[in-house]
Amino acid sequence: MPESGLSRDDLARAELMPLAPGERPPALLVCIAVAVLLAIAVIAGVLTSHDLSKQGGSVPGGAFLAAVLLVLALNMFRLRYWAVLGFEGLLAFQVMIACLALVLARTLLAAGGCVAVIAIGGVLFWKLIRVMGRIQAGERGSTQRGSTLDT
Repeated sequence: MPESGLSRDDLARAELMPLAPGERPPALLVCIAVAVLLAIAVIAGVLTSHDLSKQGGSVPGGAFLAAVLLVLALNMFRLRYWAVLGFEGLLAFQVMIACLALVLARTLLAAGGCVAVIAIGGVLFWKLIRVMGRIQAGERGSTQRGSTLDT
C-alpha cells in the first residue's frame, strides 16, 4: 500500500480526469463508427439475402441486432456508461469467437482475418477501459456535488 494510505485502485481513480463537456475520445468515436457500420452491414445483409433461414438467420433477428447496435452507438455518443460497457461486452464476445474460429481456420487468409479481428477488438477493448473510467469519474464528481444524473 502506498504511503498516503490510499489503495492502488484509489490512486488510479483519483488520477482520472472526467471528460470535458462535449469531449469524445478517439477510441470512443471509433467504436461508435464501428457500431453504426456493423448495423448498416447487418441491415444490408438482411435485405440482400434470399433465404436467411437456410443460413441460420432471420429478418427479425437481423433487425433486432441492428437496433441494438444503433442504440449502443447513440448512447455511447451520449456518454452513457452502460452503453460503453455493453459494447465492450460485444467486443469481448467477438474476440472469443475469433479465437475459436482461428483454431478452425483452414487457410492463411482465414487465419489472418481472425488475427486481425482479435487484434482490433483487443485494442478497442483496452482503449475503452480508460474511457469508461473517465465517464465514471464525471458521474462520481456530479453525484458528489449534489447534482442529478441524466440516465
